[in-house]
Amino acid sequence: MRKLTVTLAASVIASPALAASGPFFSLSNTDFVVLLAFLLFVGFLTYMKVPSLIGKKLDERAEGIKSDLDEARALREEAQTLLASYERKQKEVQDQADRIIAQAKEEATQAAEEAKDEIKASIARRLQAAEDQIKSAEARAIRDVRDQAVNVAVAAARDVIAKQMTAAEGNTLIDNGIAEVEAKLH
Repeated sequence: MRKLTVTLAASVIASPALAASGPFFSLSNTDFVVLLAFLLFVGFLTYMKVPSLIGKKLDERAEGIKSDLDEARALREEAQTLLASYERKQKEVQDQADRIIAQAKEEATQAAEEAKDEIKASIARRLQAAEDQIKSAEARAIRDVRDQAVNVAVAAARDVIAKQMTAAEGNTLIDNGIAEVEAKLH
């Protein structure tokens, strides 16, 4: 079928060659000479086995392309294997990073709680120390006030006694005090 179609197409295309003037099968007809030269050229190419050489070269080229395709296919499969391996490694690294982040958050939360506890304990210690200082200051102030009150009372009593007491009464009181001390010491 194909040959018939090619033959019909060639005859339609060659129809202008048949329209030349004069007899077609004459060497003076340039169309006939060109046809003869073409047929001789095609015959020479066939005799020299050019179509088989061209076919052989085309087959070699097809084999080369096929081997290139096979090599490309193998490289693609290797690349897909590597890609899957890297994706698996990336997932493992991501999982490990997630675990590290979770552990760091947990440690940070724990450290924050410990810091809060330490701050509370420190504040409690400082409050206790402040309360102790306040109590100590109150006791010192009370003692100072008492001492001052005793000193003022003694001074006031001395002044009152000195104004009201005579020398004879003073001597009697001194003698009584010495006797009382002697009685307690012996």
